Amino acid sequence: MKVLVQRALNASVVVEGETIGAIDHGQLVLVGIEKGDTETDTQRLADKLLKYRMFGDEEGKMNLNVQQVGGGVLLVSQFTLAAETKKGLRPGFSTAAIPEEGERLFNDFVDKVRAQYANVATGRFGADMKVSFINDGPVTFMLE
Repeated sequence: MKVLVQRALNASVVVEGETIGAIDHGQLVLVGIEKGDTETDTQRLADKLLKYRMFGDEEGKMNLNVQQVGGGVLLVSQFTLAAETKKGLRPGFSTAAIPEEGERLFNDFVDKVRAQYANVATGRFGADMKVSFINDGPVTFMLE
């Protein structure tokens, strides 16, 4: 499981012309589910995501997490994070979870994040989504 988390001034997801998820400042989180991922992985990464210190304190040091700054969390499934890119010029997806398993584990991840924090929005699994955001910093981390 891979989680690409980006500090955002704002972020939104549009599907078929309708905004289905949006946050003000906080985290845009792209979630890639791979073969072999389990509920243990979703719990570990949900805990880490919410506790990850990527926001500045009064001295400008990254000492605060999203909950401490009252930010939003926008979770978006991103199948392409599981791509194999080491060889060739075209990504391979044999390491990605099958869609049914990916959706189940993505929903499990969303549930686990929401169980710990209320300010959570999502995209729609498997949809053609248009994601917009302003990266603050820029600050981007890959959590695995």
